[in-house]
Amino acid sequence: MSYTTLTIEERPVTGGIATWVWMNRPEVHNAFNAQVIAELTEAFQALSQTERVRVVILAGRGKSFSAGADLDWMKAAGAASEAENREDAMRLAEMLAAIASCRKPTIARVHGAALGGGMGLACACDICVASERAQFGTTEVRFGIIPSAISPYVLRAIGPRQALRYFQTGERIPAARALALGIAHEVAPETELDSVIDGLIAELVKGGPNALWEAKSLVAAVAHQPIDAALRAETAARIARVRATPEAREGLAAFLEKRPARWIAES
Repeated sequence: MSYTTLTIEERPVTGGIATWVWMNRPEVHNAFNAQVIAELTEAFQALSQTERVRVVILAGRGKSFSAGADLDWMKAAGAASEAENREDAMRLAEMLAAIASCRKPTIARVHGAALGGGMGLACACDICVASERAQFGTTEVRFGIIPSAISPYVLRAIGPRQALRYFQTGERIPAARALALGIAHEVAPETELDSVIDGLIAELVKGGPNALWEAKSLVAAVAHQPIDAALRAETAARIARVRATPEAREGLAAFLEKRPARWIAES
């Protein structure tokens, strides 16, 4: 894969590779425009279907993870019609969906600013690791707009009560507060970010590749649902289906035979 606004880095891990997707516009703090959106969409859709990829890490070159929308892109949006803005917003929404629905575990490596859409990127990933000096924020209201496309992912992370505050104040959220709110899973000194991520990758690759996707899908299906007969039937059907897969049979056999599962042994 070749991109103008991204660089792709592959690192060997157990059972395949970890792919680092670097946003590479440091001169504008990795602010995104139509090209960045298109390339991130394409990259995550492709990586989702690449069998040897075990984990995808989203990161930013330079001083920031992503400071949100590019100013020129925002100016163009301000001059566009409502219909044109709807199409533009749909492309942003599809990009976030490509990240959130990636069949591989995804980790956001956040340092510096993660503002507006940048915070959306961090929340769309499964796991967020932030530096101690990282700052998050849904700053859209300060530009007279709203954090609409990113709202499903931010709400998933912090809930509606906290969103009512931060969507309206637009205030910066320091890393320690982001950890307490649920935006970040881990906070570490910037020099230790990669070692924290390496540790997470080491844990993730112990799981079966299909089981990891099924676990992610399970969370989406069960979250905020009433615990009723329909949900009980749904969860029973899911485990019954997964238990019948070759991967599950291999995992059980490996456990009983006290050996590494094939997805670990074949590294």
